[in-house]
Amino acid sequence: MDKDERGQLREGLRIAGSALSAAEIPFALAGGYAAWVHGAPESDHDVDFAILEKDVERAKEALGNTALEVEQPVENWLFKAYHEGALVDVIFKVAGELVSAELLERAERFDVLGVNMPVLSATDVVASKLGVLTEHRCDFSALLPVVRALREQVDWAQVAQRNSDNPYAEAFLVLLDRLGIITGAPPVPDVGAREADPPPRPEIPVVEAE
Repeated sequence: MDKDERGQLREGLRIAGSALSAAEIPFALAGGYAAWVHGAPESDHDVDFAILEKDVERAKEALGNTALEVEQPVENWLFKAYHEGALVDVIFKVAGELVSAELLERAERFDVLGVNMPVLSATDVVASKLGVLTEHRCDFSALLPVVRALREQVDWAQVAQRNSDNPYAEAFLVLLDRLGIITGAPPVPDVGAREADPPPRPEIPVVEAE
């Protein structure tokens, strides 16, 4: 990504964050740029904002009244807004689950590129990134720089608990433990708690023939 593309992405972030704030729509900066605010490398793909499903139409109107071009894709969990080709995703579902008011309430306020806005916590950012890992979307190399940068800010036990039903997330947590990135934290739930050893087979007495 060159300097101009980076500038367009940042400006899209500023415009969208300012518009959502002005419209008094509950939201939080999410995804790669939220991780960047907490110290991870800057995203080179898109900007993500999380909102409640009930606020989707208001958010579309708020962003549509700016320089952003709003578009509704076929996906039923977000809408998109563009600034000179730079993409802003406004999402209301993460890993198939609706964004909750509790998630947004946990967000912390930061000055992001001169705009004061709520940003998802490091724990929520990492938990959501692991939550979308699937057989067809399982790039650990893209996640490693993020978790290395945020590891001291993350509640790893909570991340593990929230992704306990995702084997790809569990595999990544095992990798982090083996690499020493989260040494001392419980990386995955106790497998034995989910699948206990089978009970011993009863001994069958041997009766000798007379």
